[in-house]
Amino acid sequence: MPPLSLADLQPRMPTLLRTLRQLVEFESPTTAKEHIDLLGSFITGEMERIGAHVTRDAQEKAGDHLLGTWGAATPGILLLTHIDTVHPLDSLEHMPWRESEQAVYGPGVLDMKVSVAMALTALSALREAGKLPVGVSLLCTSDEETGSRSSRKLIEELASKAVIVLCLEPALPGGALKTWRKGILGFRIDVLGTAAHAGSDIHNGVNAILEMSHQVQAVTALADEEAETTVSVGVIAGGTRSNVVPQSCWARIDVRAKTVAEGERILRDMHALEPVLPGAQLDVRGGWKRPPMERDDKMQATFQRARLIGETLGMSLIEGGTGGGSDANFVAQLGVPVLDGLGALGRGAHTHDELVEIDTLAERTTLLAALISEW
Repeated sequence: MPPLSLADLQPRMPTLLRTLRQLVEFESPTTAKEHIDLLGSFITGEMERIGAHVTRDAQEKAGDHLLGTWGAATPGILLLTHIDTVHPLDSLEHMPWRESEQAVYGPGVLDMKVSVAMALTALSALREAGKLPVGVSLLCTSDEETGSRSSRKLIEELASKAVIVLCLEPALPGGALKTWRKGILGFRIDVLGTAAHAGSDIHNGVNAILEMSHQVQAVTALADEEAETTVSVGVIAGGTRSNVVPQSCWARIDVRAKTVAEGERILRDMHALEPVLPGAQLDVRGGWKRPPMERDDKMQATFQRARLIGETLGMSLIEGGTGGGSDANFVAQLGVPVLDGLGALGRGAHTHDELVEIDTLAERTTLLAALISEW
């Protein structure tokens, strides 16, 4: 049977938007477990309403993770979303839900509550049309924005059994799917010097901030423009008073690398750093936070299959990549086929101007339904 068409999904857009507004108006910053769990209860009801068996992976500190499954719990298609946002509680007071002719606005509307609304809409349409495959699952995690510390194990466990993982992070500009993402490494450098009076005893001091300035230059030099490896010294602090030679200084460093090999080079060189000033001591800690999602042969083959499915709908899918990470990074390292960027088009993620483009929703939801039914 042919997949559901744009004409099949277009009439469902008013319902999708109503659901999206409800999702947005459940504020759910990653750190607010009680609020995330309230949202989780609402989503549980929505999944059960369209025939899902829902399990809740309870967490002590993070919000609970939700898994809805349609049909037998056999290896199948896993839809990957997260329901936490970066926006603090009470964000609705200064950035309330609003609609224009072209867009809808609100905290977390693009990243990524619209993805949950799209998934529910696509699954409901497929179920009613008798085209929902056995073993489709929708995972809603609660801590993606802070590194997926409590959800990573669950993501990897479910993904390892899947035929394909569809990650519903927002699309790239123009609607491109994401076939590569950089991996993320994080480091902290601590410098220990020797405190001394800056006026009468400066020569007996070892200036930790001066030592850190040497390290900042060394770390920054590890970036590689050709390999697209970036290094950012994002936070730095040290010293106590201007008339005291600073005894300590610390810095946090963010690194993005397209390949494991590049990340391992950075890891090796960071831990090989040595002090420059006599008497200074150096402590470097850190490493991988998310592995890269590389555009390897499997990724290319997965995208080509999606492109062919898109062609049956009259869509011309394009691909691209980003320096940002997602939970798809964890899936890719398992060798499991994964497609990312299947969410909506919009802009301003993580800002006060976050929005979703309304006129793209029907097409993106149609594509998602086709990938589920035709894979």
